[in-house]
Amino acid sequence: METKPKLSLMSKISYGLGAVGKDMVYMLSASYVLYYFQDVLGSKFDTAGRAAITVAMGVILLVARIFDAFNDPIMGVIVAKTKTKWGKFRPWLLIGTLTNAVILFLMFSCPPSIDKPSGIIAYAAITYILWGMTYTMMDIPYWSMIPAFTEGGKEREGLTTLARSCAGVGSAIITIVTVMAVQFLGKAFGAGASDVELVGFKWFSLGVAVIFIVFTVLCCIFIKEKSTAEMKTVSVKEMFRALVKNDQAMTVVVAIVLINTAIYITSNLVIYFFKYDFGGTTWFNSYTLFNIFGGAVQILSMMILYPILRNAAKLKNTTIFYICLAMSIVGYAVLLALAILGMGSVFVLFIPGFFIFAASGLLNILTTVFLANTVDYGLLKNGTSDESVVFSMQTFVVKLASGIAAFAASICLAVANLQSGTDISEADKAVDFSAGVTTAQKMGLRMTMTIIPIIGLIIAILWFRKRFILTDEKVLEISEQVKELKQNIEE
Repeated sequence: METKPKLSLMSKISYGLGAVGKDMVYMLSASYVLYYFQDVLGSKFDTAGRAAITVAMGVILLVARIFDAFNDPIMGVIVAKTKTKWGKFRPWLLIGTLTNAVILFLMFSCPPSIDKPSGIIAYAAITYILWGMTYTMMDIPYWSMIPAFTEGGKEREGLTTLARSCAGVGSAIITIVTVMAVQFLGKAFGAGASDVELVGFKWFSLGVAVIFIVFTVLCCIFIKEKSTAEMKTVSVKEMFRALVKNDQAMTVVVAIVLINTAIYITSNLVIYFFKYDFGGTTWFNSYTLFNIFGGAVQILSMMILYPILRNAAKLKNTTIFYICLAMSIVGYAVLLALAILGMGSVFVLFIPGFFIFAASGLLNILTTVFLANTVDYGLLKNGTSDESVVFSMQTFVVKLASGIAAFAASICLAVANLQSGTDISEADKAVDFSAGVTTAQKMGLRMTMTIIPIIGLIIAILWFRKRFILTDEKVLEISEQVKELKQNIEE
């Protein structure tokens, strides 16, 4: 058996940079593509045209995400069958990155000559679907190539943890800097007040695309994969078959969909909340500050709060899970109350923000742990270990939840018809986009981003309490049984 050389520091750094770049691209698309087409481009149309774009965007994002989820296994098969002197992973990683970077720039650079809602919709559909396909081309080989240049055990686990952390950094960078950077670039390139975001998104997306390419090239240069590395692929049929056979995997998957849909609905609408509800001529400063706080809370909850609750407080994972769901519900309720009673300062929103973001960070860990625990359960119940199948589901259901949330958010925006009643024709005019927005419109936005998530989280609690049986004690019992089973097989 061939022994792979120990990973160099440069290999680890370059692989981590690859994760930073690709998640910058993913977060820019996931968080701002609806806003770009619906609000930035849609602002030049009348109410009917704007509503048509909004609803169409919801359908496009839902269909594209579902297609993308089914497309992942197909790309896995293509990569597995690839044989070149550069290996099977790096060629697709590079091709996917280059094409995706180009599509990303095009997606946020809609030509001014397209002056009808139908044209905007067609442009959005083509570029977004192509973006999803090309992103899959590089995302699948990126994560699948880890066994091709690492030994198992601590080295592989350490690199995976590093990459996941770097991916979080990439996402956080986009969440924090996008709106401020878009405002800065739009003004720097001389755009009038009505076109600041239009111009800003174009040049910001180009900057992100360039960073993406540079980081991926570094990854391809310093990662030395073995062209003979094996890659196990999972079909959609296998995923659904495993779900039907493993009731605990089904329970966790449904819970993930409910929880992530609730969180993503809010994340899709929060920029509209600050722009049209919180308001002010510098709403983007408040939005950025809120995201900085939220990102820090989310990361610290995973790194510090979870170990405290789990190890110091000796709480069970299921107990922490229910605490998190309760925290989220409280956070959403407080957010709604503050929005109705008045929000004099963004710092007041840190109160509900803490509950929501801290719970979100903890839930990311817990759902992964719960899903992992279903593997041994399935081995005992069905006699087969479906580890690769079970973990493929996580990507599938997260994309599904993202599509559902985007569709729900688009329906909310179409019904609320959020538009500024302020004249923004003067290039140097400070604009308060909340001026002219009615109380009814604001209430529609507030209720969608709070009440609907609360309902989803309550359903998740009821579903989980009724069906989930893998408590800490049960997991320990199953683990011992699996050990005995494996020993008997070896003997």
